[in-house]
Amino acid sequence: MSVVVQHARAHIVTDDDLRDDHASVPVVLRYDSRDPRSVRIGLPDRHEWTFSRSLLEQGLRAPAGTGEVRVWPCGRVQAVVEFHSAQGVSVVQFETRTLDRFLRRTYSAAEANTPAVVHR
Repeated sequence: MSVVVQHARAHIVTDDDLRDDHASVPVVLRYDSRDPRSVRIGLPDRHEWTFSRSLLEQGLRAPAGTGEVRVWPCGRVQAVVEFHSAQGVSVVQFETRTLDRFLRRTYSAAEANTPAVVHR
């Protein structure tokens, strides 16, 4: 079993008018090889979202997702992850290189947990 935890900074914008979320905040990116198709993003003082690792990867190149989680590139160096819940919508803006680095680490962890096939 491998776990990847990457602490990052992001900009959060929400439809909650009571917060000033335009400042950079700490977020936690997580991957656990026991659930190899999923990643998690933990937002400060909020829910931890679990969604498809392939959705995150696809969203770095083109808009992806139609449900509770949507991801899309924002210019050349930013990416946006949008979370929908009964409490509202949170839009989280990351540097693309942060998410790329995280995805590379998850694939390395997954490969490390794949048993080698021995041909006899």
